[in-house]
Amino acid sequence: MQSKSGANGTAITEFILLGLVETPELWSIIFVLFLFAYMVTVGGNLSILAAILVEPKLHTPMYFFLGNLSVLDIGCITVTIPSMLGHLVSNTRTIPYGACLTQLFFFHLLVGVDCFLLTAMAYDRFLAICQPLTYSTRMSPSVQRILVAVSWVCSFTNALTHTVAISTLNFCGPNVINHFYCDLPQLFQLSCSSTQLNELLLFAVGFMMAGTPMVLIITSYAHVAAAILRIRSAEGKKKAFSTCGSHLTVVAIFYGSGIFNYMRLGSAKLSNKDKAVGIFNTVINPMLNPIIYSLRNPDVQSALWKVLLGRRSLA
Repeated sequence: MQSKSGANGTAITEFILLGLVETPELWSIIFVLFLFAYMVTVGGNLSILAAILVEPKLHTPMYFFLGNLSVLDIGCITVTIPSMLGHLVSNTRTIPYGACLTQLFFFHLLVGVDCFLLTAMAYDRFLAICQPLTYSTRMSPSVQRILVAVSWVCSFTNALTHTVAISTLNFCGPNVINHFYCDLPQLFQLSCSSTQLNELLLFAVGFMMAGTPMVLIITSYAHVAAAILRIRSAEGKKKAFSTCGSHLTVVAIFYGSGIFNYMRLGSAKLSNKDKAVGIFNTVINPMLNPIIYSLRNPDVQSALWKVLLGRRSLA
């Protein structure tokens, strides 16, 4: 354990990430599985981006946000998995203090933008189904860009706040993180200073970053559900529900894993369950999103075939 002396005692200069498993015999299997997952995730999200670019039918606000979501998914898995794979190849598990905080910052930056983009997509569905006559003006290209820009600014502020707050804590040993990437709950456990203010900050800011978007999403879909139930034709109801089903599935997985991860800070010891949730946050969610959005969407499927076959729509 490398350390340096300071005014407050001994300060940690690096952490040890235990990774997913501590058995060296399993490292090669973990490497192959997660390398495959990384390639599938990046390839799937790049395919969605390409499909949106080549298919004019997908040049709509919903798919503009979906394209941004694909970029975030690639970023989110890239922040954590390549580093883990590098540790497996080099047979080293140390991560410098600065690199750990950098990973934490970018992870929270990208996940935060995810929260707001999912909210913007719910708002888009609300306008399209409940306010169709004013949809084109209320969801104009300039409004779309503003929503994305505000998402990045708010998330940047959130990520920077948590990174600065964690940097004020003292880490004087132990320095072993029972996880495969750096995150707030694990670092709170290792701090030798009080983390009460940091945890209160996480709950307070978390309510604004996740709680408020979740309330807005639920409110939007309550109005959407009411509007769909008023549609008389079964075909119309089916079409309306299909446009919302994929998004609701992604929201449920995203918020379900996030709530489990960050609402358990009072527990005495973080367990291997947190690693499973970490896999959901960093691997499963980004890998599933392209599948979920293309599974029951004929327009996306058609555009993906055009990408695979190297054809471009003339429309």
